[in-house]
Amino acid sequence: METLYSSLTRLFLFFDRIRIHLLLHVDQRTLEVLKFVLLGLFALAFLVQLYFYLFVFRKTGAYRKSDTVSDTPAATVIVCARNEDDNLSKFLPLLFQQDYPDYEVVVVNDCSYDHTADILEEFSKKQPRLKVVTIKEDENYRHGKKFALLCGIKGASHEHLVFTDADCYPAGPGWLKAILSNYSSEKTEIVLGYGAYEKNKGILNKLIRFDAFCIALNYLSLSLSGKTYMGVGRNLSYRKSLFFKHKGFGSHYFLESGDDDLFVNQAATAENVKAELSAESITYSSPKYSFGDWFNQKRRHLTTYGFYKKDSKRRLFFITGSQYAFWILFSVCLFARPYTVFVLAAFLLRLLCQLFIFRKAMNRLGEKDLLLFSPVFELCLLFIYPVIQFSNTALKQNKWKS
Repeated sequence: METLYSSLTRLFLFFDRIRIHLLLHVDQRTLEVLKFVLLGLFALAFLVQLYFYLFVFRKTGAYRKSDTVSDTPAATVIVCARNEDDNLSKFLPLLFQQDYPDYEVVVVNDCSYDHTADILEEFSKKQPRLKVVTIKEDENYRHGKKFALLCGIKGASHEHLVFTDADCYPAGPGWLKAILSNYSSEKTEIVLGYGAYEKNKGILNKLIRFDAFCIALNYLSLSLSGKTYMGVGRNLSYRKSLFFKHKGFGSHYFLESGDDDLFVNQAATAENVKAELSAESITYSSPKYSFGDWFNQKRRHLTTYGFYKKDSKRRLFFITGSQYAFWILFSVCLFARPYTVFVLAAFLLRLLCQLFIFRKAMNRLGEKDLLLFSPVFELCLLFIYPVIQFSNTALKQNKWKS
């Protein structure tokens, strides 16, 4: 907190020095024109941000399931595991405890060299729902997670597929029923869920969870607006026929990431996606415990943005661009006397609106303890994301890890 406060103090002093320099070296008329241009841009960024909060992001907090459906289509849960013996021992039993009549669990053992194979063999003796697909190491062919998922999908017996990760577990025995009840309509081909992170002690845990919440607020709210652009593999479902209709991961197989967001981005329409936000539909995952591990995870996740559809990139540009513009121009226009009071009023209005929308959405998604820290975490992420993007430009990586 002290580091962030000192950084903001230096930022304000920097802009104040710029203001003094302009007063000394630029004529008054030019200065007034520049001031009104900056104020106009700030007002525009403010209005764009207000629009997204009031007309898009509010949809997550206001979510209400339209009806209760008794349909229970047969389903396959797919989990890819590479050296996940500990996680499988803890979390796989929870998948077998689902209150759902007809489903199987396909676990893809992807070249594991720990005790994953032994764990799965023991489960197979006791759980008739379990089907194991094993991939052996091949020195002449290196593959990523998408190949493992493809093997799992091909091994699935049912049309309706539900995906989660080996280090994830469902909120309760109603998870499958909550997700799969959305297939009551023949139009539905994709169902998006929320993949949360476990609550642990420490600021880093809250920052990671806030980041996941903000991402979910974006993709769930836009999906509820008929503008789906992504989903997360920790909690995702789609039809097997849809996967093969779009030739699987063919258009982005060369990328390490994208098995979830890029596939949803290419296959989603305004009519074929539903979002499920009930408390029992949430999955929980173990978060990273060091900033470096989380930073590297984010690097992998952010490599897919450039391959989104143009309209998806345009919407995200307006959301993120207006956010950066608002904060930067606020820092500048705060010194635009005598309009400081109006700038502060716009800032406070946006903050109150944000906190109100966040509170509703966080209550919906079980993240209400993050509300107090949200303005600080927002600023932290605005500093961190450009660094991640820069590191992706400078460095390349080739491993996959959920």
